Amino acid sequence: MRLTDRLPYQAIVDRPKLNLPDGKRLAVWVIVNVEEWGIEGPMPRTVLPPPMGVPLLPDVPNWSWHEYGMRSGFWRQYSALTSREIPTTLAINGNVCNSYPRVAGAALEAGWEFMGHGHLQGPMHNLDDQRTAIHTAMDTIEAFTGTRPTSWESPGLTETDETLDLLREAGVKYVADWVLDDLPQEVDTPHGVITTLPYTVEMNDIAVYALQQHSSDEFLRRGRDHFDRLYAESADNARVMAISIHPYVTGVPHRIRYLEELLDYVGSHEGVAWMTASEVGDWYTDEMIRYNG
Repeated sequence: MRLTDRLPYQAIVDRPKLNLPDGKRLAVWVIVNVEEWGIEGPMPRTVLPPPMGVPLLPDVPNWSWHEYGMRSGFWRQYSALTSREIPTTLAINGNVCNSYPRVAGAALEAGWEFMGHGHLQGPMHNLDDQRTAIHTAMDTIEAFTGTRPTSWESPGLTETDETLDLLREAGVKYVADWVLDDLPQEVDTPHGVITTLPYTVEMNDIAVYALQQHSSDEFLRRGRDHFDRLYAESADNARVMAISIHPYVTGVPHRIRYLEELLDYVGSHEGVAWMTASEVGDWYTDEMIRYNG
């Protein structure tokens, strides 16, 4: 069976009527991605090309670009989210709990949900042993937080044919790698059902700034337009919107205000339910049980 055959096509207009709690209509979840980039190897992403095209090792400028996010940018995003009391999902490389305990500890104290995001930043298909890497990440997060994660976002949204099965085997119920719908979808595995969460490469600051190189206010403009359409559609059936951010991208001084303004705009609508990854997944699971009787 092809991997795509495990996710049969579903038209959004044919999905069952779903009801969010407390009469809300649009679920919005915010994902803060915190990662460990090892200075010993090539950087997962770059902002400054090497002089004369000669690769640098160690790549000091691009490693430092990311490191700025962990030292300064994260705290701007943290303030923006905690001051607004927005439930937040922390997509975290497992080893960040060891290498950046100040960051992980602040998120834990704030009550953020920890979502597995690999152990070290790098694509899943380059791993020699996915099972061990997944379990190491999950075990490390559980040891730090006291709770085993039930949600996962693969680094770079990368998977192989066996990733979903290995994730479910490790206890993951919800995965954010499949940016294919505005509602979750269930996928069968040998270890039980795993559910895709509506994630995003459109409302993702990596795509907006690092790849498409838009001006600082684009995240706010795009976010409003994205939200407005989903909010209008949610009058007929529930929708889910994801906002994915990285400390070294929207945590910088010239962009943070636009993230803050987007959060305020979304929060000004009474029909919004701020949720975390597992809250979205649990809600959908319960709704499908209700729908199927």
